[in-house]
Amino acid sequence: MDRADNRPPYERIAGHYRDLISSGELPPGALLPSIRAVAHHWEVSTATADRAMKLLREERLVQGIQGIGTEVLGPPISLSSGAERHDRSGTTKSSWGAGEKSSGHTAAIVPAPDSVAPAFGIEPGDDVIRRSRVYRDAHGIVSHSTSWIPAEFARVLPELVRSERLRGGLSLDLIAQATGRRVVRRIDEETARIATAEDLELLELEPGTVAAILVLTAQFLDADDQLLEYGVDLGAPGRTRMTISEVVR
Repeated sequence: MDRADNRPPYERIAGHYRDLISSGELPPGALLPSIRAVAHHWEVSTATADRAMKLLREERLVQGIQGIGTEVLGPPISLSSGAERHDRSGTTKSSWGAGEKSSGHTAAIVPAPDSVAPAFGIEPGDDVIRRSRVYRDAHGIVSHSTSWIPAEFARVLPELVRSERLRGGLSLDLIAQATGRRVVRRIDEETARIATAEDLELLELEPGTVAAILVLTAQFLDADDQLLEYGVDLGAPGRTRMTISEVVR
């Protein structure tokens, strides 16, 4: 005997469409019925139907398009590591994943913070290049990404300290072209932590929010084991990491 569904009507309606989206029966780009049609089908008020659609929008499963309707969004993009973005740039000249864009590009020569200086073998407060950007998809922020680069490269590549998206590849690609120093070894690390006040600001979350985030760091070293770049990616809450590997038997 089936157990009675005691959820409020708007939750039952949202759950119905959530299941259709999860199963793929409603693919990305599909339009949900109008609020009036949902209300008629479920025999509820338009206010209840609208509340169900609002819940799906808050879950970032759908988005409202003025004059068109409610559109199903694609699945959230998996959180990429610095190494994966570097590999992607080698073939596409872009660090973006499919359906992903970046914004808020900033760059400057700044004093090295305590957490970064040891990686470069310099003293806290010494000059270092800091480049940052935010990656987004249709669901919102994927990650906030920061690249720390030796200040010496600003002399041969002044574009590294301009607050704009780099053209022709990532910073490591430009460094290799200008100096011949290429990445031969990478060290990746993944940790989880509760977001700090600074993390919340970078990820555009409300102050005081309690959220677990994934922090990905990547060190890119040249043939002399000298650090060319230290990357730090803060994954937005709810983002996942997915990797695919070939199995050799």
